[in-house]
Amino acid sequence: MQDALPAFVLNSETLLRKPMSDTPANPENSPAQAEAPRPGLSDERLMLAFTQGSSEAFTELFHRYKQPIYGFFCRRISDPASAEELTQETFFALLRAAAHYEPRALFRTYLYAIGFKILRAHRRKTAFRAAFLGRRNSVPDPSKHDATESGLWVRRAIAKLEPVDREIVMLREFEQLSYAEIADLLQLPLNTVRSRLFRARIALRELLDPSSAAASAESQKATPVNASQDAAAPGVQKGFRL
Repeated sequence: MQDALPAFVLNSETLLRKPMSDTPANPENSPAQAEAPRPGLSDERLMLAFTQGSSEAFTELFHRYKQPIYGFFCRRISDPASAEELTQETFFALLRAAAHYEPRALFRTYLYAIGFKILRAHRRKTAFRAAFLGRRNSVPDPSKHDATESGLWVRRAIAKLEPVDREIVMLREFEQLSYAEIADLLQLPLNTVRSRLFRARIALRELLDPSSAAASAESQKATPVNASQDAAAPGVQKGFRL
């Protein structure tokens, strides 16, 4: 993922500019404009600083989230070039929406929501080309981007899940979002997210290790959902929790 976006964007006409009448007469009253943001600032404070004119705040947010957002798209469209374009579109959209930003939720939830909108638009365009222009979507196999054999099997197993279950698993295991964030993004009740994730993990166990899945499912029937959600599946790549 290239790093050229902040310099290009912040030197262009897309940079958020406040009217002259909104500029404080005394610069001391506007610390977000007078001081460069500190690295330890939260995402939400950085975004607020950017809405007040701090280009350094946007640059810091870009460096924090360029790889996570790029990975988000790569796992869903499996085309690195398109994933990079959509990542840049996401940050452009963040710039355009900055004037209306309110810290009602975590910044990363806000950013992933933008990413989802762009992803849906991309999928609609792809479907339109395939249906009306006769262009088939030649997307490479996502498993080819994983260097490990276990990673290949995990990704193939995830691809066999129901669409909603698959999205919940990816948001939880790859994007590391909380249950509440996933519920907010997918507009689902919190308990639905928990139950569908639990069901999806059992389905993945069956796909990855059918011999032990039956015994595991039986033992988990008597176990509360929250207590069994982080149990690791046999044979799954290290660092991936099922």
